Order: sequence, then C-alpha cells, then structure tokens
Amino acid sequence: MNALPPLARWAGGPHHARRAGDLRSCACRPEHSRGRRHAEPAPSGRNEYQRDRDRIVHSTAFRRLVYKTQVFLNHEGDLFRTRLTHSLEVAQIGRSIARSLGLHEDLVEAIALAHDVGHTPFGHAGQDALNDCLLESDPHGNGFEHNLQSLRIVDRLEHRYPSFDGLNLSFETREGILKHCSRSNALRLEQAEPGGVGRRFLDRTQPGLEAQLCNLADEMAYNAHDIDDGVRSGLLTVEQMNDVPLYARFQLETLAEYPQLTGRRVLFESIRRMLSTQIHDVIATSAQALAQAAPADADAVRRLPPLLSFSTDMAAQSLQLKRFLRANLYRHRQVAQTTDRARQVVRDLYAAYTTLPAAQRPAGLDAQSPDLRSVADYIAGMTDRHALREHERLTGERLFD
Repeated sequence: MNALPPLARWAGGPHHARRAGDLRSCACRPEHSRGRRHAEPAPSGRNEYQRDRDRIVHSTAFRRLVYKTQVFLNHEGDLFRTRLTHSLEVAQIGRSIARSLGLHEDLVEAIALAHDVGHTPFGHAGQDALNDCLLESDPHGNGFEHNLQSLRIVDRLEHRYPSFDGLNLSFETREGILKHCSRSNALRLEQAEPGGVGRRFLDRTQPGLEAQLCNLADEMAYNAHDIDDGVRSGLLTVEQMNDVPLYARFQLETLAEYPQLTGRRVLFESIRRMLSTQIHDVIATSAQALAQAAPADADAVRRLPPLLSFSTDMAAQSLQLKRFLRANLYRHRQVAQTTDRARQVVRDLYAAYTTLPAAQRPAGLDAQSPDLRSVADYIAGMTDRHALREHERLTGERLFD
C-alpha cells in the first residue's frame, strides 16, 4: 500500500492541521510588506499579495506563456507542457506546501505564476541564443537572463496602468521572481533601487520563505512533468526510467498494489507517488529546520541560511533524476536538432531587427533606431509560433514543418 503521511502530520503534530490563513510568525505578511515602487492605496477586499497575483494573471506576458516552450516546441503536440501549464503546476505544488508549513499561499502563488514570464520563445535554447547575440553586439553589456527579464517585465515592460509602467508588484513578489542574479546585474539593480531586490545578491542573504518554497516547487514540477512528456514523446521509455531509483521504487509500489494496471496509468500513478513523497519530504525537513532556527519574522529568515529544503537523501535522489533527464531527454539527439534550429530562428530575428530600415520594422520596434535591449525585449516577448511566422516572413525560410 502507498503509506504516505497526511499533510497534517507535518503541520504541527499528528492531530493538528494548519488552516488557510494560519501563518507562522516568520512568514511574509502583506500588512508588513516592504511596499511597492510606486505608492498606491491599499486594496479593498483582498490583500496585497492577492493584488499581485491578479495583476500577473491579467498581464500580457502571462497569457503568452501558453505558446512558449517548456521542453517540446509548441507545434510538436497539444498535450506537452508549456510555460503556462508549468507555472500552474508550480503554483499548485507551492500552495499545498505553503498551507502545511503556515506560509502565505497568495504570495507563493503570485511568485509561481510570474517566475517564467521572462522566458524567450523556444525555452533555454532561445535564451542562450539571445544572450549570445547581445554579448556579441556588446561584450561589456548585460547579456540576457530570463530571471532578470521576468523582473524587467513586471517592473517596466507591461503597459497597463495610467500612473506607472510595469505591474508595480510588492517587494516580496519581486524578490521571489528574481531567483538568480549575477553580481554585475545586482550592482545595477542596487544603483537604481538602493536596498531593493538586488541587494541580497550583494550581501549573500536569502529571500523570504515563500520565495525559497517556489524554487523547490519549480524543481519538483519540472522533474515530474518532464518524465511524463519525455515518455509521451517516445524519447524516453519506461524501461529507461526504471534505472532511476527515485522513480523505479514507485513503479514497483504501484504494480504491487495494482498488478493488473497497464499503460500510461502505471506511469501517472508512479509519478504521482514520487511527487507526493517529495512534497512530504520538503514539509518534514523544512518544519524541522524552522523549529530549530525559530526565526522571529521574515527579516530574520533573510539573515539565516536557507530553511526550506529536501532531506539530504531526497536531494541526492532528485539530483540523480535531474542528471538522468539532462543526459537522456534534454540532450537527446532529436531535442538537440530542434533546439539548434530554434537558436537559428532567434539569431536571424536579432540580425534582421538590428539592421532593418525603419519602415520595415514591426510596430513593437517603431523607434527610428531601436537599441539592442529593445530588440531583445521584443524577441523575448514572442511566443514560439510568432517567432516562427516572423522568421519565415523576414527570411523566406521555414525551419520547422
């Protein structure tokens, strides 16, 4: 039988389950938020993090995620994950863990839904190509990084409100969106916003617990759904997955309990059990770390080492799974061929947009002489299919059928 412990067991004892809104003292709280870059009246009928979540859901960048690649390009099939479905899965996992640990669910959801809005078309292949283009044009420039682009979108590039550019999100949501940042970029952020979201990368401190949680939920979500998509595509086989201990033991459990089960139901149930076990592991390990550290508030959390994590054993098993997926799926010959063509699309678009006469530029690049960052913003905002249509229009080539 599948003997997973109930979430209530880790929330505060075997007979205590946390309720929605039952927050730890060290959780981020909207009434104690560090605020927004542009002052606004307090929201009516919702808290500050709900306002962030709602603004993200209604943003143009969020809607575009439905046609942006996770691993498989958008045209390769209707059932593969996209950046949008991935973000929804991260939000679901994050909220489940947040409730059990007494963290702010609305903040976790806001961070999860926004964490990938800066991704280019074609996933990491597009990001790498755009980064190369920018650095070739300006070797001393910033290049391109999707976490920083996500922040740039919510801070500047969304144009929806009359009084400010961007979505004017709370500090805590922006802090969670900026998962990685180089020191040089952090210095630029600090210069523009002293004591802001770039500061922790200079001080080597941590983000709030809700941001830490989203990083783990992101990892759990993509490991689980990339197994599903990899097998669905035929690039991975169930036999290969049996070489990965973290997955194999749950398939054995599933077949022991349901010996007549066949086909994709075996895969789905094995992945479900794997994901559930990882969730419970994070809850148990993190609850213990929080009890030992006993941070008084969210700012105390930021001065401590990371408090949310897998157990040592689960972290090792998760790393083994990631290495397996990197070697057998992300670097699969068929995926590599696709990503090579995707990089070419991005490089060709960049070359065209930086040299086109003003009259031939698309509406989003209507400046007389668009700077390189504006070109990068325009390309990064494209969906897969928009990029392919534009590439064919500009070059006459069709690189994908």
